Amino acid sequence: MGLTASNEDYLRAIWKLEEWQDHPATSGELARALGLSPSTVSEGVSRLVSLGLVRHAPYGAISLTDEGRKQAARMVRIHRVLETGLVQLFGYSWDEVNAEAEQLEHAVSDLFIERLDAALGHPQRDPHGDIIPLPSGEIPDAVAAPDEQIRLCDLAVGEGGRVERVSDTDSDVLVYLDELGVVPGTRLRVTGVRRGVGIVRVSVSDREFDVALNAAQVVLVAVDRDAAH
Repeated sequence: MGLTASNEDYLRAIWKLEEWQDHPATSGELARALGLSPSTVSEGVSRLVSLGLVRHAPYGAISLTDEGRKQAARMVRIHRVLETGLVQLFGYSWDEVNAEAEQLEHAVSDLFIERLDAALGHPQRDPHGDIIPLPSGEIPDAVAAPDEQIRLCDLAVGEGGRVERVSDTDSDVLVYLDELGVVPGTRLRVTGVRRGVGIVRVSVSDREFDVALNAAQVVLVAVDRDAAH
């Protein structure tokens, strides 16, 4: 199926919204994710509906059809393999790769991505901890998300676990979290919450520090109720 770059951007954005929330995407959420006006997004979604890639009830939720999910998975795979290659092969930092991959993803071939994937050793997650779909569009069983993943900002005092994923939406937040050492694989525990001033107090190994609430909102933690630090 020949899709435009705009079509592909919409599909990947819908996929990402579904990953980060427990309800289908809305036009407003999609507009914010793409940085476009609601009217522009409405037109774009209508085009995807006509192509049989999404379902959209008037003023309601947007969901991917089977074909739409297949095409979205392809774009997500391309984007995340590119991000991984940029970090591992070219020394990019994790806050730089999202914008760079967005520039490249519409120009590279599927063959290039498969060759790059092989050169990287078939990574299962990208630098932000996001799962890389298989060429078939399926999610690898070995990295299926744990049942209980909670945003860092929603953990109660005393709860902790392993950082699984960090949203790549805001590069400044990624720089901030990297400086704190809150990256995929980090084990942490919440020791205090001060919502009035927008702070989550976190313990990592022998360090204890504050994380701004807006940054804690983009960190997903696989909860381990018995985590000890």
